[in-house]
Amino acid sequence: MEQKKVVTIQDISCFGKCSLTVALPIISAMGLSCAVIPTAVLSTHTGGFTGFTFHSLTDDIPKIADHWEREGIAFDGISTGYLGDERQIEIVSDFIGRFGRGKMVFVDPAMADAGVLYKGFDMDFVKSMRTLCERADVTVPNITEAALLTGTEYREEGYGEDYILDLLHKLVGMGAGCAVITGVSYDGVNEGAVAYDGVTGEITQYFTGRIPTRCHGTGDVFAAVLFGALVLGYGMEKSLRLAVEFTVDSIRKTVGDETHWYGVKFEQAIPGLIDMLKE
Repeated sequence: MEQKKVVTIQDISCFGKCSLTVALPIISAMGLSCAVIPTAVLSTHTGGFTGFTFHSLTDDIPKIADHWEREGIAFDGISTGYLGDERQIEIVSDFIGRFGRGKMVFVDPAMADAGVLYKGFDMDFVKSMRTLCERADVTVPNITEAALLTGTEYREEGYGEDYILDLLHKLVGMGAGCAVITGVSYDGVNEGAVAYDGVTGEITQYFTGRIPTRCHGTGDVFAAVLFGALVLGYGMEKSLRLAVEFTVDSIRKTVGDETHWYGVKFEQAIPGLIDMLKE
């Protein structure tokens, strides 16, 4: 059977576990052939490090796309993660137009968390990211990103199901085929993700016990598994379960190791992910 091919488009931090250094090994471990387009190269990720180097690869993205098109390279799915500026969003949107017809387009609008935008982003960037999410078959914002994209008041806690469903309906109303909101916790005890399919109207959710800690790169870990599972043909119910359980298992394997503050030990959780794929 022919192996499915995907491409993930996001930055690469040479040290630190996020973006491409998370997506490539996880998606590959799931049995997919994973191509990459690095949007920038950083010496480390930006969470907790100082003095890191940064080199943009914006001008290289169209050249890569042109070469692939000449070679007749095609993909079964395209995923996007952290993009550095509005020009990159425009270029990636063009890439989706060229390579994404009839394929899975998965957009993680990685731009904010805990109620605030990442450093260097503003509402113009949010507006541009909204246009990319409109083209997605699946978009996976956290609550902060969902609120920004839809112009809704952000609530860190004390929200209920009505608030999350309102955000999901607004995201799908923008044009996304399916929206998944991550980091949802109604009771402070359990945490997970909730999905809304704009075509079928189906709501899917999966929760597990909340681990009271914050770790770098967990959003990227979650997105990689969810994208891979959906491309492999698993339904949203199983795909959500795989993504949530793998993310939580990665955190569990990291908690207590203060030397590993820069990311999660997702590598140690991969055998369990492979086992879950076989269930």
